[in-house]
Amino acid sequence: MSDVLGWRRTFGAIAPSTNTVVQPDYDDMRPVGVTNHYSRILTPNAQLSNETFRAGIATISDNVMDAVKSVMTCAPDYLVMGMSAITFFGGAKGADAFVAKMVETTGVGISVGSHSTTAALEAYGGVKRIAILSPYWPVMNEAVTGYFQDMGFTVARNIALQCQSWTAIAKVTPAQCRDALRKLDGDDVDALVQVGTNLSMTRLAAAAELWLGKPVIAINTATYWHALRANGITDRVSGFGRLLEEF
Repeated sequence: MSDVLGWRRTFGAIAPSTNTVVQPDYDDMRPVGVTNHYSRILTPNAQLSNETFRAGIATISDNVMDAVKSVMTCAPDYLVMGMSAITFFGGAKGADAFVAKMVETTGVGISVGSHSTTAALEAYGGVKRIAILSPYWPVMNEAVTGYFQDMGFTVARNIALQCQSWTAIAKVTPAQCRDALRKLDGDDVDALVQVGTNLSMTRLAAAAELWLGKPVIAINTATYWHALRANGITDRVSGFGRLLEEF
């Protein structure tokens, strides 16, 4: 018998304990018959800098498996990774290795931010040159850029908002994100990509597609879209841009 509420799919969603954006984002995009079940990666709310950022990510990486083991006790059908930074390290090979480890450990599939965003860009079609917005520091943007280059994209430019702590990411305003998108855009860019799951961008990205006239992909939208489509759920969800409405 199927789960009474998640009769189509039950998703185990994994996110840092400091993240206050990804859970409401995923729930807003959830179709009827799909349920999200959250497990939090213990993440001290450290002060961030270009020098300390990778150490903070390493702490999160060390605690991921405890969160995975916890959520697997509810026997989810599939996993959705609500923490994107660790899925960009090591480029394409690093992302593949992360996915393989999760599948081997849990026995179920997983959608991760890096590969989901690539799949989203491919769904739009014709995208070769991108610009990237993140709440990170330059050291992390270098890893994100390296991943997308591995996947065959040219990164024309990027902006790291350099948030001072993990929780400060959720305090970045839509106006700040809008201004950053305008700085990133140009005739030499086919699409704009936002990474960092605690940066609130799902609805702004949808609006930005209208006034920029090109794909603007928020990572939370891409990852949840990828999870739905990987499980054969083709519902069109309005309000989150072309990705969930058309593809």
